[in-house]
Amino acid sequence: MYEEKINAYFDAPERRAELVEAISRLVRIRSVREEPLPGMPFGPGPAAALAEGLKLAEELGFATRNYDNYVGTADLNDKETALHILCHLDVVGEGTGWTVTEPYAPKEVDGMLYGRGTADDKGPMVAALLAMKAVRDLKLPLTKNVRLIAGTDEETGFRDIKWYYGSHPYAPHTLSPDADFPIINLEKGHYQPTFQAAWPQETALPRVAAFSGGTRLNMVPPKAQATVLGLSPRQVEEAFQALALEGAVTCTCTQEGEALHVACAGQNAHGSTPEEGHNAQTALVALLAALPLADCPSTRAIRALHALFPHGDHRGTALGIAQADDLSGPLTLAFTMLTLNDTGCTGRFDSRTPLTATQASVQAVAEAALRAAGFAVQGDMDPPHYVPESDPFLRTLAQCYEAYTGQKGQCLAIGGGTYVHDIPGGVAFGPNMPGFVSNLHGPDEKIRVTDLLTTAKIYPQVMVALCL
Repeated sequence: MYEEKINAYFDAPERRAELVEAISRLVRIRSVREEPLPGMPFGPGPAAALAEGLKLAEELGFATRNYDNYVGTADLNDKETALHILCHLDVVGEGTGWTVTEPYAPKEVDGMLYGRGTADDKGPMVAALLAMKAVRDLKLPLTKNVRLIAGTDEETGFRDIKWYYGSHPYAPHTLSPDADFPIINLEKGHYQPTFQAAWPQETALPRVAAFSGGTRLNMVPPKAQATVLGLSPRQVEEAFQALALEGAVTCTCTQEGEALHVACAGQNAHGSTPEEGHNAQTALVALLAALPLADCPSTRAIRALHALFPHGDHRGTALGIAQADDLSGPLTLAFTMLTLNDTGCTGRFDSRTPLTATQASVQAVAEAALRAAGFAVQGDMDPPHYVPESDPFLRTLAQCYEAYTGQKGQCLAIGGGTYVHDIPGGVAFGPNMPGFVSNLHGPDEKIRVTDLLTTAKIYPQVMVALCL
C-alpha cells in the first residue's frame, strides 16, 4: 500500500549515508560487558553505547528515556503502545583474526560494513530507528505507538530486558531485528550447566598445573592456555603434530623456568553455531590428554573431559545427548569455558536443544555422564521458544517481507537466542537475508548495507499494519 513512498524514501542516496554514519558512531564504542560501576550495571562500555544510542534517537526526533543504564527507549509518539522493537547495544569481545579492519574501526568495503556490532546488533537498531523516522516523515497513519527498546546485556544473560519487563508490561506485539529473515519463530532451548571437581593439592610430575579456556559461555573460544610441569617443549610439539588437527588451530610452547606454557589458538564463533569456529579449548584439552602425564586427579579430569567433549564434536554425541527434530534441527554443543589449577577445575558448555528435547533425554543423560567421570553438576534446562506459523502476527510479518523482497515469508528455527526468547508471541525478524553469513561473534563481522536498507523499508509497513 505504501511501497512506492517507502522505497523512494530509502532509495535516496542521503539515506544510505545517514545509515552508515549512524551505525559507525555506535560501532566505535567498545561496549563489551565489564565489572559493574555505580550507575553502570554492566560496566562503562555498554553505558556509553546506550548514551550514544539515545543521543542518536533524540537527534532523529524521538522522545527517549534511560532506565538506569539497563535499557533505553525511543517512542514514535505518545499514544498507546502496540509494538515493541527489541535491540541491543552490547557486543561480544573482539576475538582474533580480523583482516578487513580493526573491530571498532567501522569500514565499508564492496557494500559491506565491517566492525563489531555492525550485524549484532547496532546496525539493525539504526535501521529500526530510521524506519520509525520514515513513518513520521512520510506521515503514515498510525493511531498507536511503536517503542524501540535498546538493551545492554543481551550477550551475557538478558538481565537488562528481564529487569525492564519486571516492572513494565509486554506490548501486544514484539519483534527483534537480531537474526535473519524471513521470520524466526523457533529458538532452541538451552542447557548450559556448570560442572566442577576438587582434589587435594597436587605434587605429581609431569602434570598440568593450570588451564584457562574461554571467557564467554556463548562464544567458541579462540584461545586457551595451560601450564605443564615436567615435560619438554619437544614432547608437547610432537604430540600436537600427531593429533593432526585442522590447520586453523595452532600451538605454541614457551619455557619459563620449570613451567612450560602451552597455548592453542583457533577461531571464535557464536556458541549456537560451533561448527563455524575452531575451538582452541577442546584442541588444547585433546593435546593435554595425549601427553604422558602422571596418573593424578588433574590428568584424570582432563582425559575425562576429552572423552566427553572431543575436539570437533558439535552435536553432543560423546556426551550421549545428540538428537534432532524436523522443526528445530539438531542439538548443538560447544565446550566453551574451563579453568583448572592444582586443587580442582570448573567448566561449562553451551548446548542448544531442539523442541522435542526433554529433561530425561538431555539433562539427565549429561549429568550421569559427568558424575560418572567425577564431576558435580549444577544447572537446569531452559525451554525453547516457539510461536506457531499460523499466528496472525506472523502472517502480517510474512506479507510485509514478501512485499519488499518478492521472496516467500516462511518461518525458520535457530539455535541462537534473542531478546524475544521469553516474551509471549515475540519473534526475531531480520535483518540478514537468506544465505548471508555475517560472521556473527567472529572476526570480520559484517552486514550488507542494502539488507539494512531493505529492513528499514519493511519495518514501516509492519508498523502501519500493527498500529492503525
